[in-house]
Amino acid sequence: MAVLSDLRGAPSTRGAGKARGPAAIVDIGSNSVRLVVYETASRVAATLQNEKSICAIGRDMVTTGRLHAEGCTAALEALARFRVIADGLNAESREAVATAAARDAANGSEFIARAEKAWGGPIRILAGEDEARIAAEGVVAGIPDADGLAADLGGGSLDMVTVKDGKTGSAITLPFGPLRLMDQSKGDPDKARDIVDKGLKNIPGLSSPALYAVGGAWRSFARVDMEEQNYPLHVLQHYVIPRGRALRLCRLLAGLSRDSVRKIKVVSKRRAESLPYGAVVLERLLEAGDIRDVVISAYGLREGLLFRGLSPEERAKDPLVEFARATNLRAARVPAHAEEMIRWTAPLFDGEIGELARVREASAYFSDVGWRRHPDDRAPGAFSQVLTAPFAGASHRARALIATSVFHRYSGDEDFPQGLALAGLLDKDDEKRALVLGLAWRFAFSLSASASGELAHYKLRMTPSKIILEVPTRREAIAGEPVQKRLGALADTLGRKGEILVG
Repeated sequence: MAVLSDLRGAPSTRGAGKARGPAAIVDIGSNSVRLVVYETASRVAATLQNEKSICAIGRDMVTTGRLHAEGCTAALEALARFRVIADGLNAESREAVATAAARDAANGSEFIARAEKAWGGPIRILAGEDEARIAAEGVVAGIPDADGLAADLGGGSLDMVTVKDGKTGSAITLPFGPLRLMDQSKGDPDKARDIVDKGLKNIPGLSSPALYAVGGAWRSFARVDMEEQNYPLHVLQHYVIPRGRALRLCRLLAGLSRDSVRKIKVVSKRRAESLPYGAVVLERLLEAGDIRDVVISAYGLREGLLFRGLSPEERAKDPLVEFARATNLRAARVPAHAEEMIRWTAPLFDGEIGELARVREASAYFSDVGWRRHPDDRAPGAFSQVLTAPFAGASHRARALIATSVFHRYSGDEDFPQGLALAGLLDKDDEKRALVLGLAWRFAFSLSASASGELAHYKLRMTPSKIILEVPTRREAIAGEPVQKRLGALADTLGRKGEILVG
């Protein structure tokens, strides 16, 4: 059985980074046991299967020093099931790791031996700092420009690493997981606060621009905030909660009983017990450091393990652009047409670099995803498809801008429907940018009908007052009413006149 990745500095036994088939990762945490099977080991690997079992093997461990017997039984049953699933999906590479509970419990080694039999392969018990660093690499995999503190809250530990410029810094691991806190505090949130405050005292590096929050308890926290804010986009990755709002919600949730939390419809009943303690940890972290925003990262330990197994060239790829390019290859009528459009429309976007350039590139790759849809559903359907697609490397603003541009690629300059409104995500400049992108693609499709090589017959220029399309005499017939109309709409949006020159 191939091993997907090894810890940095360990003797290399990995071969899975080169594997082309499915890659399976098992994460045995203090609270949950999870399997993720990726379609392949790549920068934008699709998920074939993702499931978890809440086993709570770390329950009562502070009191007993041992893993919870019923939780271990449930975990072994889950691992046996995961093995069957991995076999059925022909996972070419497999990796299983265990974290805080198995690491610290007196019977941890005994449990891992039984778990290896159930899973059918080796399971590595990660050291605390290694666990922290791998989770932080998962954050970087999903948010390459992350700048702040990556914090992974598991059932048994809080693991923190600074991240900046695509690199991870020093790692800290603390025994503040919700299961452990519940046991230590005997169910008293105020006592839990004192425990966390003492642990955080004198720890450097807690002041940072953002806290990148990883872990199930904090994802549940984000869902509650989304519901309370009536947030228009239900995508957890890169969801941002400002400091003041996060602190207010922390204090509210920390004071709720388990039964009260269970009444919150967006919180899984199995998270009801741990959520108040996750809120306590987040509150004390925010109070201990000068942190502006909480940014939710759906990427963590499992994504970090996958990321580590990739080649340096693969890791360096932009996850947003790579996902969009892969979607284009899979869904477009003529995949080569997207890159032709990017080059051909370049005169409209002269000097564009950085975030604007990558958003334009992604928008072009997504521009033909709706061609198989019913005509009545093309604009709204393609919009929804792109808006909630499982890509990383994009803020919610960028995600909304790209999706809106695809809407306009199909709808033209029609007003954006109120039913699809993304209140607060886009400002007026963003809305104009999305319209310009959509109309540019719409215009290009009117000339080419998506056929490869067609755009090269025409030249597009922009002057301070005009957008000019040059058409060879032998192709004059292409410049009919559809092309004239779409050139006019694009030019008008850019504050210019459209002109067609034949010759």
